Amino acid sequence: MNLTATTNVTATVTEAATVIATVTEAGPVAPGTTAAAARRARGNPVDGGSGHGGRIRDVRRLRPLAALLAATAVALTGTRVSAIALPWFVLVDTGSTTRTGLVAFAEMAPYVLVKAFSGPLVDRTGPRRVSWATDAVSAGAAAAVPLLHSAGLLTFWLLLALVAVIGAARGPGDLAKEVMVPEAAERAGVRLERATGLSGVTERLAGTVGPAVGGSLVALVGPVTGVAVNAACFALGSVLVAALLPRGMGDRTDPAAPTEPTDGADSADGTAYDRADEPGYWRRFAEGFAFLRREPLMLSVIAMVGVTNLLDAAFTSLLLPVWAKESGNGPGALGLTGGVGGASAVVGSLVATAVAHRLRRRAVFFGGFLLAGAPRFLVLAADAPLWAVLVVFAVSGFGSGFLNPVLGALLFERVPRRLLGRVQALGDSFAWAGIPLGGLLAGAAVASFGLVPVLVAGGTAYFLTTNLAGLRPEWREMDRSRGRNAAPDTTSGTAPGAAPTVPG
Repeated sequence: MNLTATTNVTATVTEAATVIATVTEAGPVAPGTTAAAARRARGNPVDGGSGHGGRIRDVRRLRPLAALLAATAVALTGTRVSAIALPWFVLVDTGSTTRTGLVAFAEMAPYVLVKAFSGPLVDRTGPRRVSWATDAVSAGAAAAVPLLHSAGLLTFWLLLALVAVIGAARGPGDLAKEVMVPEAAERAGVRLERATGLSGVTERLAGTVGPAVGGSLVALVGPVTGVAVNAACFALGSVLVAALLPRGMGDRTDPAAPTEPTDGADSADGTAYDRADEPGYWRRFAEGFAFLRREPLMLSVIAMVGVTNLLDAAFTSLLLPVWAKESGNGPGALGLTGGVGGASAVVGSLVATAVAHRLRRRAVFFGGFLLAGAPRFLVLAADAPLWAVLVVFAVSGFGSGFLNPVLGALLFERVPRRLLGRVQALGDSFAWAGIPLGGLLAGAAVASFGLVPVLVAGGTAYFLTTNLAGLRPEWREMDRSRGRNAAPDTTSGTAPGAAPTVPG
């Protein structure tokens, strides 16, 4: 029974991703329209002109993008379920905010550290292989938690070790899925900004379903079951990537060269290619760092997002569970706030996918942060009723839906495809560097000063960070990036023209 339900959910997610990809490229269609019907309604020349064979080819063209989005959705949903269940399990079992923060630190510190150094590995090994392998490792570690707990063998320190393994595996796994987005978009014939928007929609869908399921599971059957669901989701995501994505997916280095020739063969531009000439791990790592250092806009984005990520981690991993416990709303409130915020974020991501390319990126970006950040902290500090909290979370979620499409398009436009894995790994690790400390610092602060002062301080810091950063001159380059395709590839990490010069 469970297997059948899981399979149906997978099929639904995959079909939904296909429909979304079709609709966002062609325009709106009537509710309930399938992917094939949508293409027929748009007069798709392949579908309408080639009969059944054309429809099959069209579905195959969309399958990599749909499968990638489905695998991402499944893995992220499990992670969001665990994000509700695991902190509640530790908080109720130990009654310690410090230990709850320590569990968050144990997962996110390896996540950030391993992800920082996994970019060259993903570029060299191939993101498809890295994705399914690391999801399988995460599934095994997550499954060990409920098994050991049921046997009475799960100690707090063993829990920390298992959570650390999950975090270490998630880092390169998440990176690998992100790196495959540009090629999946090319294969599907979907515009890059819309592909990153679809990726954002997928993340928001996971942010809607995961907390709702997690809160319900915690309230009905206990938090350990939520961790078991996380393990099942990781396993399913691994199978989807291994079974549905074509071999070599994501190995392409630039749009003009779909595949790399074998040793001694000529490349697309007529020059000899030899894998022995490829740079080693540390040289690849240095090239990514050198490129990032020459990008003032991306460095500013990373610095600002690094601060907001720290505050978000403190909020979700500790402040929100403590508020739910102290206010008497219980774990159900965690599911409600996450579900409402995630649902409105899906709407925001869909709107961003449809119209963001027509708007000024800088205004969209900072407007989204204005809605998504400080209001969540302040409404909890005000001890507002649950309905008011849900309204604020809905508005904040809508604003957050505009952020990732802008950031994703900016990254894919400015970074050469050859450097994408290592640059994204470095950028993500710097931006996520504060996340392991978020829950740890928040736990210590709440223990010392109480919940309300920490919420007010967090909301104030969020507001100042997202508003003051926009005053720096390099942010004007965000709007100038529009219209650029994938950044030109270069033969070395210091080649001129790899990144635009930002006026002072």
